[in-house]
Parts: sequence; C-alpha cells; structure tokens
Amino acid sequence: MQARAIPGRFTALGLAIAAVVCLVDQAHKVWMLFLFDIASRQPVVLTPFLEMILVWNRGISYGLFQQDSPSGPLILAGLMLVAAISLTVWLSRTDTRLAAIALGLIIGGAIGNAIDRLLYGAVADFFHFHVGSFSWYVFNIADVAIVAGVGLLLYETLVGKGRPDAAA
Repeated sequence: MQARAIPGRFTALGLAIAAVVCLVDQAHKVWMLFLFDIASRQPVVLTPFLEMILVWNRGISYGLFQQDSPSGPLILAGLMLVAAISLTVWLSRTDTRLAAIALGLIIGGAIGNAIDRLLYGAVADFFHFHVGSFSWYVFNIADVAIVAGVGLLLYETLVGKGRPDAAA
C-alpha cells in the first residue's frame, strides 16, 4: 500500500471539527475565568449532582503526573502538540467519516488543553459531577471532546467499518 501524498477525503471535516472544539473550549474558558469570574463565585450549584468550580490541573488526565516546575507545563503542552500532530497524520489517512469526526474531537480537545498550559501553566477545569460523597474528577469541554472522540474510535473499531473482520 502506497502512502498518500494528498489528504484523505474526510481530512477537512476532521480539521473543521477540531477548530470548532478548540474555539468553543477556549471561549468557554475565557468566559468562565474573566467574565463570569468563577474563582470568586464558586461553587455554582447547577443540580444536586453537578456544580461549576475552578480547578487548575497541572498534570495530565485525572490529575496524574502533577507538574509544579516552570518547565512542566511546557513539556506537557509539547507532548499534547506532538499527539495532536500525530493524530492529524492519522486523520489525513482515514477513510471513514466517523473516524474523522472522532479524531477531530480528540485533536481539538488536545489543542485546547495545550493552549491552557501555554497561557496559564495549567488546564482550567470547571465541571464537577458528584453523587453524595463520591466525586468524579473536574473536567472541561476539551476533556469531553477527547473522551467522546476516544469512544467513537472504539465504536468504529469494535462495531463499525474499522473492525478487523469488516474488510473480509
């Protein structure tokens, strides 16, 4: 199989989704931080199980590998950008709409969180789900997009056209 020199037919769709996710994520963060001023109003209770709070995540997913050094956010942002570039290469080679949508969601979310690391030194998270004393991690729109994208890729692999026996 020869490598393609031109982007796949769904590349533009995936890149458009990535741009929209990144823009919506960043707009929401700017609104929450500077216009709504969540830091001085928190917690904002929306339902008995959902509130808006501000948590600065200096690590990666679920707060793992917390980085407090000055170079930590740059290293994590760099890793996220390398991941986004790698996913963009994958996107350029995909031949299904669902995979392009999924990759676009993941790329947009990764870039949105990388922008936070470069601007603030940490990722701004706001959504807090909890039931009684059980508390999920705090997350943002970029995180939702990444999880949705991974879920769609899993679906594509296990059920959709991308599953191993689909070509047979």
